[in-house]
Amino acid sequence: METAPKWFRPVAIVALIWNLLGCYAYLADVTLTPEDVAKMTAAQQAMYASRPAWAVAATALAVWGGALGCVGLILRKRWSRPLLLISLAGVIVQDVALFGLSGFGSQAGPAVIGLQSLVLVIAVALVVLGRRADRQGWLS
Repeated sequence: METAPKWFRPVAIVALIWNLLGCYAYLADVTLTPEDVAKMTAAQQAMYASRPAWAVAATALAVWGGALGCVGLILRKRWSRPLLLISLAGVIVQDVALFGLSGFGSQAGPAVIGLQSLVLVIAVALVVLGRRADRQGWLS
């Protein structure tokens, strides 16, 4: 196994923290109580209630796959690559549900669109990083 550059592990650690924030957001979302939902605006309640289960599952794959994939990068393991691909697929499916099928895209403000764009860019970058690390011999 080749020696990874000095920047590799810190980048993987920051990526893990990013994905753990996503895990936290996912858990906060799926553990909302009826009282929490009642505090939402009518539009937010409608969007929350109309989400298909497969979209919520895609979000779970995105955040948990990303977190585990980043653990694999930190440990410099080849098994991180398929997990990062699963995470990217989850992000894409989540975005299709959120912006394509739900009609929420027309209601989403620039902050939501910007954040989801950032999530997608980071997921793609992590797949590219994993591929590069594997090709360079940084993973075993």
